[in-house]
Amino acid sequence: MDRTQRTPGEGADAPVIVSSEPGSFPYGVWHERHPALFRQLSDAFPFTPAQRRALDGLLDETLNGVIEPLPDTAHDHAVWSGAWDRGHYGKRWTDAPFLWAESYFYRRLLEAVGHFGPGPWRDIDPFGPSKEAELNSDLVDGELAALDTVETSSDEALTDALVQAALWGNRADLGFLITADDTRQADSTPPLVADDRAVLHTLLRTAAERGGKGGGGDGGGGRGGGRIVIVTDNAGRELIPDLVLADHLLTSGRAAQITLLVKPHPYYVSDATTADVLASLRRVHRAPGRAGSTGSRLWTAMREERVTLGAHPFFCAPLPYEEMPDDLRREFASAALTILKGDLNYRRLVGDRHWPATTPFAEVTGYFPGPVAALRTLKSDVVTGLSAAMLASLDASGEPWRTNGRHALIQARP
Repeated sequence: MDRTQRTPGEGADAPVIVSSEPGSFPYGVWHERHPALFRQLSDAFPFTPAQRRALDGLLDETLNGVIEPLPDTAHDHAVWSGAWDRGHYGKRWTDAPFLWAESYFYRRLLEAVGHFGPGPWRDIDPFGPSKEAELNSDLVDGELAALDTVETSSDEALTDALVQAALWGNRADLGFLITADDTRQADSTPPLVADDRAVLHTLLRTAAERGGKGGGGDGGGGRGGGRIVIVTDNAGRELIPDLVLADHLLTSGRAAQITLLVKPHPYYVSDATTADVLASLRRVHRAPGRAGSTGSRLWTAMREERVTLGAHPFFCAPLPYEEMPDDLRREFASAALTILKGDLNYRRLVGDRHWPATTPFAEVTGYFPGPVAALRTLKSDVVTGLSAAMLASLDASGEPWRTNGRHALIQARP
């Protein structure tokens, strides 16, 4: 495949998604989800009057005002006024590209609660209470216990089962669940709207056979294999299946090393940070049965650096991956395979645009510097790589299939 990098945005004639149309999904994020999020934060923390004023001011600005820049004292003022500034300050929030504005909103939220400031609230995760409650829930107990019942006819069948567990774990998105109807109604359409599992399995076999482009050797992983990168999405109930999949890729010899890439600081509502990975690992490690054994292996693998963590500022950038910096490009290029989890990573991978849904996935990801796969439940408008028949079936269903979280896709390209 020709992976010649094109200039970001070149040839991208599909309109960028914005939030200005009443009744649209992005419009609802600003007018329904964010107000509910602010109420949730107010219930979770005894914020000071100054913090409450800052939060109220931000919410009012998003609904009634225009986008204001970060204060000059912000530690990242230069990047938001330079590389990440796309000229949207002074616009209404709903008139800026949805991806850019939503990302900047969460940066401003952290500023409002003092996450980066010099005071006592520094480094406090405003979404921490929700993450902790989910991680300690009975649902997680049941999901961990379910590992003891997993029976498959082959190693590849087990891989498939764990890939799908990691895929559907993406439903455990606290931001999405703030306003979503979480009932799981039966659909007449298949839940996987695009299914490249055969390609993904081939990529995993290839990773094992060639030892990776940068991982090399057996790395203590038994039968060899290369380095596989997993770009995580949400913490808690979604992250645990990611960890279980990582353990399987190591123990099955499909990978000699796993790199888990996380956010460098809290972002959106439930996005995973290093602290969240460690909390989830402890949760799995102390579980009984097969889950506990998985946790013990992962604990050892992390000590031996067969599982490593990475965090890059660009994971909190308001830009598509097509504009990734060179060091991150090298990170992906050196991997035998990169797996991107979740809706936001998908939006950034293909570009948050109104692509025709039948636009080939390989076409919009051709810039990516190595083999790539996406595991995503659909919770926003953008989608690519559907067959014409699947698109017609979904549209005929009459449901908001792009945004209700009841459908999913597995897409991959060498």
